[in-house]
Amino acid sequence: MFQPAKTKYRKWHRRRNRQYGVATSGTELTFGSYGLKATTGGEMNSRQLEAARKAVAHCLKRGGKIWIRIFPHQPITRKAAEVPMGSGKGTVEFYVAQVKRGHVLIEMEGVPEATAREALYLAKSKLPVRSRFVLSHH
Repeated sequence: MFQPAKTKYRKWHRRRNRQYGVATSGTELTFGSYGLKATTGGEMNSRQLEAARKAVAHCLKRGGKIWIRIFPHQPITRKAAEVPMGSGKGTVEFYVAQVKRGHVLIEMEGVPEATAREALYLAKSKLPVRSRFVLSHH
């Protein structure tokens, strides 16, 4: 599962509005020929990202190369059940990646287009944001 090895701060403020708007960087395919681009914004946790990665890897059967272009840096905290108000912020439960509309999520190279479409369709079904298949222009 993806999680940062070390962070500057253990707990972050939530910043719920960061996922809205359009991505300004990471919008073009950089490494591979095929990719999955987000068409809506949202938060994606490390379990969802790992499920998508496994679905793609299983479909490719050790062929091709995969690049995951997002990483869950932001810690999300939860307080235990039936804890009274006060007594501070909860413990870190998992990490999320903030995804904006237009950001490339996954790229791949070295497989036929039909296989890439199938693999990325499987990955798309595991993710909480809507996305579409994209091709590189070179």
